[in-house]
Amino acid sequence: MKQEKIRKAIFLDIDGTLTEPGSNDVPPSAVWAVQQARKEGHLVFLCTGRNYDMLKPLLVHEFDGIVASSGGYIACGSKVIYDCPMTETQKQTAMEVLKKNGIFRTVECMDGSYTDEGLKEFLRAHASEGSNSEMLRWREQIEKSLNIRPMSEYRGEPAYKIVIMSQTIEQMLKAKSELSSEFNFCIQEGNKNGYINGEITTKEFDKGRALRRVCEWLDIPLEHTAAFGDSMNDLELLETAALSICMQNGSEELKKRADDICPSVKDDGIKQAFLKYHLADE
Repeated sequence: MKQEKIRKAIFLDIDGTLTEPGSNDVPPSAVWAVQQARKEGHLVFLCTGRNYDMLKPLLVHEFDGIVASSGGYIACGSKVIYDCPMTETQKQTAMEVLKKNGIFRTVECMDGSYTDEGLKEFLRAHASEGSNSEMLRWREQIEKSLNIRPMSEYRGEPAYKIVIMSQTIEQMLKAKSELSSEFNFCIQEGNKNGYINGEITTKEFDKGRALRRVCEWLDIPLEHTAAFGDSMNDLELLETAALSICMQNGSEELKKRADDICPSVKDDGIKQAFLKYHLADE
């Protein structure tokens, strides 16, 4: 008698996991893996730090739900099951503290993201120094592909997350000391071209609690979950899932916490891991 296959809930980060960072192009092998897993009865969710506006280009591919803004917005099918932007007071406090400490901010709302013009102005003024010219090109590409607009266009819409970038770790740590009682403050391991990256959200949610909320809504046991990520903002997600996979291109610290490491996003890692753990079969 053939044993019935257990339905699992699979959670996929986007940038650095399902796509190259800042890209909206999903490798054909990953598209196949997601489609095949769903054909076999599993549920596949995007679980990303991107806001809803940023992840919309990925919805040309079918998923069973989305976790956006690091857990601040969750939809299962067409049903929104969780929606938790910052309060106006929280947002104003965070924005003021970050600005005071010289930290560049990108505020992420439901339908748009807005960034400090000062970052690119600084990079342009120092383009001849070190790797700043490369950083400027990278930043302009990211803003174009993810539809990030200047802060001057921001009209105060509710914010779910603030992405941050500073020139020194001291700036980050000083802001963290002022905000950590009320906010989750994730500083990314290492830095890109001499800059320190991070993000802040309120303490009401994270990706791990988002996984739990989805499973409670759908009545799926946590032992029937799998999660894929690449950076430290995926830590709670991977700690919560029964099976946790870090990408080879991911954070060295996250690799130590994961159950397994799969090949990079460029090397068909999602497909290989889905096949290895029988989330999809050829």
